[in-house]
Amino acid sequence: MTIHKEGYKILFVLLCVLALANYAVRYFLPVNELAQQLALIASLIIYLLVLQFFRNPKVSVNVDQNLILAPADGKVVVIEDTEESEYFKSERKQISIFMSPLNVHVCRTPVGGLVKYFKYHAGKYLVAWHPKSSTENERTTLVVELANGVEILVRQIAGAVARRIKWYVAEDQKLMQGQEYGFIKFGSRLDVFLPVDAEINVNIGDVTKGGRTVIATLN
Repeated sequence: MTIHKEGYKILFVLLCVLALANYAVRYFLPVNELAQQLALIASLIIYLLVLQFFRNPKVSVNVDQNLILAPADGKVVVIEDTEESEYFKSERKQISIFMSPLNVHVCRTPVGGLVKYFKYHAGKYLVAWHPKSSTENERTTLVVELANGVEILVRQIAGAVARRIKWYVAEDQKLMQGQEYGFIKFGSRLDVFLPVDAEINVNIGDVTKGGRTVIATLN
């Protein structure tokens, strides 16, 4: 288990703030041992909660271009046929995965291939399960083309708390299946748009593991 690079600065700043807070308690309440102990315990809990958010476990990916892998850890909250209006402009199957603050927040590519399209959109910060969050919130759209020409779209979506989307991809870049391509800080959602004939392998409420759970199969 390692700590993700996106957490280095936050964890350092938080450590300094908590250290100063504990110093202040000891300085202003030098004889109140209970207050000092409570402050220390609270600081440890806060730091460990933030630390676990930035954990980055190693993932062993079984590469298979007929399988669509979950782009992140989380829970399946949407499975539906919908009109994808940004890139495909046609009907697609959509699977949405909600990430709570307790999930690993590394975003992984569901398939391997060539990045045909990538775009960042500024936007609102509606709660991640809001129906309009996919089209109105801050988000990124990534389209990966497989070797057989099939294109898969995956979208990072910021939520009411998650307001820091990070990405490490660009158009014409080649990606491996399950490769890390981004990170969302403090909980949000990812949408995957598939061909209408794809076979869905998950149900609403299922828990997914990024780069490991098979969410669909291509026909």
